[in-house]
Amino acid sequence: MKKQSHFKFNKQERSGIFFLLLIIFVFQGIYFYVKAQPFNGNPKVEVNTLAQSRLDSLKNTVEKDTLKLFPFNPNYITDYKGYTLGMSSVEVDRLLTYRATGRFVNSAEEFQEVTQISDSLLATVAPYFKFPKWVNQQKNKTEIGKSSQDEAAKSKSIKDLNSATAKELRTVSGIGETFSKRIIKFRDRLGGFLVNEQLYDVYGLEPEVVKRALEKFQVMDVPTVQKININTATVEQLSSLIYIDFNLAREIVSYRETNGAFSSLDELKELTSIPADRIERIKLYLTL
Repeated sequence: MKKQSHFKFNKQERSGIFFLLLIIFVFQGIYFYVKAQPFNGNPKVEVNTLAQSRLDSLKNTVEKDTLKLFPFNPNYITDYKGYTLGMSSVEVDRLLTYRATGRFVNSAEEFQEVTQISDSLLATVAPYFKFPKWVNQQKNKTEIGKSSQDEAAKSKSIKDLNSATAKELRTVSGIGETFSKRIIKFRDRLGGFLVNEQLYDVYGLEPEVVKRALEKFQVMDVPTVQKININTATVEQLSSLIYIDFNLAREIVSYRETNGAFSSLDELKELTSIPADRIERIKLYLTL
C-alpha cells in the first residue's frame, strides 16, 4: 500500500496560500515606501493659545506661592524682590522714591502708608519684616513710656473707696441717693472696706454698677481691723461680724467643740451652711 504525503495541497489550497503571500508583500512594500518618503506636511495639532496663556499664568502663580521667604529689611526691597513678594512696579517705585530722600520705614504700618499695598498683602509679608534692633528698642521705650503715663493718669483719677462721699459715689451711673447712702452705711458697719470685692456685698447693687464704680473708686487706704480668734471666740463675739449671723456662729463653735480646734480657716468649708463665696470674706476677720 502506497503511503500518502501530509504536505500535498489541492488546487484551492494553493491559490489561498498564493494570495496570502501576495497581500503580505504588498503591505511590506507600502511600509518601506512610506518610511523612505520625507515628511513635508504641516502638523494637524494646533496649540490653544488661550489655554497656554492660562497655564503660564498658573505656573507663575505657583512659583510665587512656593517661594520661601526669609526675614528681611523692607527698606532695601529691589524691583525683583518686590515682584516675588507680589508688589506692583508702582508700589515698589513709591518705596524707592521715599528711600531716595534719605528716610526709612520703621514699621509695617509705615511701610503700607508709603507703598499703599493692600491689607491682604501686608498681612502676608509683614511677619517677615526685620528692622534694626535700635528701632525695636526705641519702639519699646515709647510704648513703655506711654503705658506708664496712662497708668499714672489712671491712678490719679481713681479715688479711695473708704473716703468717698455720697456725692462722689453718685457720679457713677447706676448709683443714686439710695445706693450711695447704703454703700456708706455698709462701709461703716465693716469698719472700712478691706478689699474691692466687698463692694459686691452691698445689698441690691448690680454687678455691672459695681464694675463701673471700681473704675473710679478702689481700696487704697486699708483700715486696721482687730481679727477674732476662731478657736477661742464665743458665739456672741463671732456673731458680731457682719458676715456671720447668730446661727452660723453657734454652728462654728459646735463644730470646734466636736472636732477640736481649727487647724486652718479653710476648714470652714466643712460647714455646708456657709455659702462658698462668703468664706473668703469671713476669713478677712478671723485668725487662729
